[in-house]
Amino acid sequence: MPATALTARALLLDMDGTLVNSNAVVERVWRRWAERHGLDGDEVLNVVHGRQGHASMAVLLPERSREQNLADNARMLAEETADLEGVVEVPGAAAFLAALRGLPHALVTSADVALSTARMAAAGLVLPEVRVTAESVGASKPDPEGFLKGAAELGVDPADCVVFEDSEAGVAAGRAAGMRVVGVGPRAGLYGPDAVVPDLTQVRTEPAADGTIRLHLG
Repeated sequence: MPATALTARALLLDMDGTLVNSNAVVERVWRRWAERHGLDGDEVLNVVHGRQGHASMAVLLPERSREQNLADNARMLAEETADLEGVVEVPGAAAFLAALRGLPHALVTSADVALSTARMAAAGLVLPEVRVTAESVGASKPDPEGFLKGAAELGVDPADCVVFEDSEAGVAAGRAAGMRVVGVGPRAGLYGPDAVVPDLTQVRTEPAADGTIRLHLG
């Protein structure tokens, strides 16, 4: 990948697939769910990444009520929070977060507080001070609400933010928020981000004297 440089005033970071590799548990939990509902596990996994669980369920079981999906989602979140086997950092995530100390950044995740806290700890990562979780928003990614809230909490214009995302729903949410998006991982380039890196070892941050953050990718 050719080297790319971007300038931002704040960074908004997804968790699963971007900072934390939780693929093993996501696959276990959602394949069990698919089997319970007579659905194809591969098709289910194509839908669930990046969205809140109840939003995925609404796509996969459109005849079900929102109340049923929310109740089922609460059970799934508890199951996911208890199952941390195989949860590790995306390569470079710890160093990336360490480099952002003192710089404007936020976690914007479709996980709730309990799940995001558990997964970040399991991966050995420090939680950013500013966090937008499932409890913070009324609409799941690909809706831009989470990223817009993150920008607002940091006091930064959306156009001055760069999003780090791995999923189709997440990239779409960043785009809809009017932000530039860096795709992380092998799938991310399929969804039209502004730039893509294989993992976070390929990202270097450089604080500038004018308060901006220079990102060197690749």
